[in-house]
Amino acid sequence: MLKVFDDNYFMKQALIEAQKAAEQGEVPVGAVVVCGERVIARAHNQTELLTDVTAHAEIIALTAAASYLGSKYLNECSLFVTLEPCVMCGGALAWAQLDRLVYGAADEKRGFMRFGKTVLHPKTKVEYGIREEECRVLMKEFFKTKR
Repeated sequence: MLKVFDDNYFMKQALIEAQKAAEQGEVPVGAVVVCGERVIARAHNQTELLTDVTAHAEIIALTAAASYLGSKYLNECSLFVTLEPCVMCGGALAWAQLDRLVYGAADEKRGFMRFGKTVLHPKTKVEYGIREEECRVLMKEFFKTKR
């Protein structure tokens, strides 16, 4: 039996956020935090809007989720993000003690995996490649218009 709310569904929600970022001239990265079967936070990059290099989708989503839960720990939550998080975001995920990270496309230049999974909390489970092609194409198309 197919679950209505599976990893593909939640990554689609992150892609919707990424598209919002692209429409606003931001690097198209979107993220959602899921607790149980419910999206508790949504975000997209806002570095240009806020003139803040730390305003990555992951950071904004973590802040919103922590506020929603009333806890800085997200050890029962999953983060779905369209692009592999950078080292800064990986560190924030470690501090939040995130249960599970799911990302779409790899980021060979700035992704945390260049330094290994040890950037994350030891208990964080990592999955990747969910809707990878859609995530990668969105990034490529965005940067094609910028060059």
